[in-house]
Amino acid sequence: MPEDPEPERNISGGTDGGGRAATFAAGEPATRAEAVVDRLGELYWTKTYGGQSAFESLVRTILSQNTSDAASQPAFDALQERYEGADADLATALAAADHATLAETIRSAGLYNQKAETLNRVAGRVLEDHGSAAGFDAFVAEEASDAVRDALLDLNGVGPKTADCVLLFAGGRDGVFPVDTHVHRITRRLGLAPPGADHEAVRTHLERDVPGSKCGFGHTAMIQFGREYCTARQPACLDDPEACPMADLCEQVGVDPASGEVVDPAEIGESPG
Repeated sequence: MPEDPEPERNISGGTDGGGRAATFAAGEPATRAEAVVDRLGELYWTKTYGGQSAFESLVRTILSQNTSDAASQPAFDALQERYEGADADLATALAAADHATLAETIRSAGLYNQKAETLNRVAGRVLEDHGSAAGFDAFVAEEASDAVRDALLDLNGVGPKTADCVLLFAGGRDGVFPVDTHVHRITRRLGLAPPGADHEAVRTHLERDVPGSKCGFGHTAMIQFGREYCTARQPACLDDPEACPMADLCEQVGVDPASGEVVDPAEIGESPG
């Protein structure tokens, strides 16, 4: 396995790095989805996640929406520096934060006015429901996954991917496979879910077909694969069918190497316009 290239400071790892190296029992994969995840583990890493502060994980994920780690990490660092003193409760500080000041603090994350409103609002609800960031952390750590997910989705501005990232990176829950843009594209392109499946349907297929203990590194390694090989407009197979390490496992849905055409899998079979 190559030296671990996962960013040391990102949504999955914070300042402690991207999870903890883990090994899994050898054996034939039970599904093609498991075979894909096993291949990703060989290509990148096999890890387990968990142990992050749930409220910090929530804040990180909100900041990461519609942007990259390179943009959201400086915003989180600036937010911590301004609002998280030695004795400060981050939820209390963000709920009381002046909108303009908070927006300017997180400017590097993009959509900073919208994200500042979301952070104000979500922090207020966390205080109302759990009393503090620490109370929220305990709730995420101790309650059943379904109850935590439902509570997160009840927060205005928190969607399924954000909720699942909190469950994975803070809660360390098995069987949680967050679906971002990369995972949504790659899963359908590989043929692991129907071409027209939305994010939730893709999640259902992955969590059904990938062993729970492998879902965490399946998510992060699939994102890395999407960045390096299976990009939205120029997947590696367009240049060379053998250039992609998933070639023998991929149905190339929406990709035509002969013509160079690449479309969203959902467009397959649809008439123009």
